[in-house]
Amino acid sequence: MIKYSVLYPNTKGGTFDHDYYRDVHLPLIKRRMGEYCHSYAIDKMPEGAPAETPFIAACHIYCLSMEDFEKGMKDNAADFVADVPNFTNIEPVKMIFDVVV
Repeated sequence: MIKYSVLYPNTKGGTFDHDYYRDVHLPLIKRRMGEYCHSYAIDKMPEGAPAETPFIAACHIYCLSMEDFEKGMKDNAADFVADVPNFTNIEPVKMIFDVVV
């Protein structure tokens, strides 16, 4: 299994609409990737977190293999990127991991 993580840094002047991210953006990804997206998770910085917290939000998309991830993203990545301005002006950090446990 692999995990594709998209982390949104806590940047000065950065905006992030958590409701849109949860209710629209990630369901769009799951729907469009279909069977190639095993599951996903969303992280949100909690209220009262220290101001210097490095990230304010993240998502993690789980796929059974790198091949599944590539198949799910192949015809959809441009649409996913085009939706980003609807919820943030922050440039994310993206990483892919092998899930060990």
